[in-house]
Amino acid sequence: MKNAFLALSLFIGIFVRADEGMWFLMFIERLNQRDMEKLGLQLTAEEIYSINHSSLKDAVVQFNGGCTAELISSQGLVLTNHHCGYDAIAELSSPESNHLQNGFWAASKAEELKPKSLFVRFFVRMDDVSKRILGKVNDQMTEAEREKAIKDEIAVIEKEQSEGGKYVVSVRSFFQGNEYYYFVFQDYKDVRLVGTPPSSIGKFGGDTDNWEWPRHTGDFSMFRIYADANGNPADYSPNNVPLTPKVHLKVNIKGVNEGDFAMILGFPGRTNRWLPAGGIDQNVKYAYPAWVEASKTAMDAMKSYMDKDEKINLDYASKYARIANYWKNRQGMIDALTKFETAKAKAANEAAFDQWAQKKKNRKEYGNVVSTINTYYAATNEKARHDNYLSNLLRASELGVISRTLGSKLLEFDKASDKTDALKQSMLQTIDEFYSTLSFPVEKDILMNGIWLYVTKAGYKMPASFDSPDAISQRVATVLAKTVFSDPEQLRAYVRGEVRIEISKDPLFALSQELIAHLNATTPEMAQMQADYARAYRKLVKGLRESGLSEVQYPDANSTMRLTYGTVSALPYDKRNDAKVNFYTTLQGTINKYKPNDEEFDLPQRLIELNNTQDFGEYADKNGYMPVNFLTNNDITGGNSGSPVLNAKGELIGLAFDGNIEAMAGDVIFDDKLQKTINVDIRYVLFIIDKFSGARHIVDEMTIIR
Repeated sequence: MKNAFLALSLFIGIFVRADEGMWFLMFIERLNQRDMEKLGLQLTAEEIYSINHSSLKDAVVQFNGGCTAELISSQGLVLTNHHCGYDAIAELSSPESNHLQNGFWAASKAEELKPKSLFVRFFVRMDDVSKRILGKVNDQMTEAEREKAIKDEIAVIEKEQSEGGKYVVSVRSFFQGNEYYYFVFQDYKDVRLVGTPPSSIGKFGGDTDNWEWPRHTGDFSMFRIYADANGNPADYSPNNVPLTPKVHLKVNIKGVNEGDFAMILGFPGRTNRWLPAGGIDQNVKYAYPAWVEASKTAMDAMKSYMDKDEKINLDYASKYARIANYWKNRQGMIDALTKFETAKAKAANEAAFDQWAQKKKNRKEYGNVVSTINTYYAATNEKARHDNYLSNLLRASELGVISRTLGSKLLEFDKASDKTDALKQSMLQTIDEFYSTLSFPVEKDILMNGIWLYVTKAGYKMPASFDSPDAISQRVATVLAKTVFSDPEQLRAYVRGEVRIEISKDPLFALSQELIAHLNATTPEMAQMQADYARAYRKLVKGLRESGLSEVQYPDANSTMRLTYGTVSALPYDKRNDAKVNFYTTLQGTINKYKPNDEEFDLPQRLIELNNTQDFGEYADKNGYMPVNFLTNNDITGGNSGSPVLNAKGELIGLAFDGNIEAMAGDVIFDDKLQKTINVDIRYVLFIIDKFSGARHIVDEMTIIR
């Protein structure tokens, strides 16, 4: 723990608001414990995070690499968001058994459904290795030399801590390369679907209500972790048994009140709270507008087919939802960062930093930091616009990246000296899986429309063969007409040895390679500029911490477990919300939004009947209404979706799933007056499971605090 305390002093500076910050668990005793106790916390730091004993962190997992989930029973039952389980639910659905649309609850463990690939990751421990890693570098190194030295040492540390492969170990950079910590994880890969509400509940409000308050969404789903007979991770087997976790959360259905303590543990994905003014300006004016436009073009191409074909709708539901979420997020970021004049405030702070750097001779290392950063952004603004048109095209298009996916695997197969029957069967299965959820007409439109947008709007250096925009549509049409990837049966015949195909010369494969290579291309001048920028950004963060000029005292999120704390918190009165105080919403408010047969606001008749008869069971609030969502002032971001919201005793009162529109700027700044976390009230979760779905046996697994 010596290294941990050496780093501790670097975290201490200007005290920040209780509701701002995504904090390392290993520092909470010294940095956050007293402040949390003032807000009402009744737990010790050891009860939240312990290396040697079971603690709350053992009940929280990263869900499938992108969300958070929590264990809520002694039988491995896991709760997360509906949108986090969306991929798995869609995969397990068909037009005949549409679990996404109709919902699903396993009547017994034998009926639980196993997706092809789904895992949860337990956080075991972490420690500071800053001194060890930074001891391998010096200021005389080039950025490339520095990166190699750090990478080599990271590989040694990860091998040391893995205990022969038992654990997954990741060393992460913090404060833009000024500190390093390792994290030890354990993965469980047999995870099965237990239940989900219908999408009319789990996704109620759709894109219209996304990032909005008041909210009325039952955004939850449930899974179960399975292990071998000894509780160890194991590949799927019918002989596996439900995991008995070290800790599972107690579920409190007493309800929440404004001002109640609220703590969230989870795996926030990414923030950029240290981003310089030039970076904010670049995103708002160049990068994000291109992202928004490219995303909308892909969404429109998908939607025109999804509305006409139920199988296509299921196959593309997850991709569409993912793109739509970021589409709205990026537009919201543009609006919020512009409204808050964030770049202007950052620029003023950087000007103050420049003055501080000039005051003493021993601060010479900071002298050119801001000018170097600004030079980089001025030189890359147009490139950022270009790259976002192209990268979002490739993010949406399966055909655009086919040289990295199916095409790459076919090339590996082609190079194999011994094409055994087993290898052929594996390749045939890969082809079947690739095309099982792919519609070539949909993908054709995504690619053609995306490329046309790119060549007409990017306004930057194009790939060599894209010099004539007027001819590009014809070229892409010809490529798609001639590619073997439009005919999966031809690919199967190739694998069986019945025909010969030169995959590397296929026109679509070549086009994909060209697009990816162009996105990744750089020049020696640009590489040097990027290296100078990386060094300057690292020194800017170091200097801002040293000078105390930055209000941010915590590291940016990077998918490592963090704690955020605050209170249940209301927004000003809003006539759209029927609640007496604007920190919660009700089932009646949900019914008030009901639009029969509407894609976003339709509701099951069963839910309407339960509301009409006030049949809420034990889950009603003491004031008689059925709660749905509530607000806290916790500081979260993407990756926190599904995170447990805990009361002062560490009991589950809800799960986080979104933020309000003002929170869209939260990746860069935190506004304690406006930004809120939107949570599903745990009482609504249990009401939907028990009263609406008739799956009382699931509730009976839990430890309920009444």
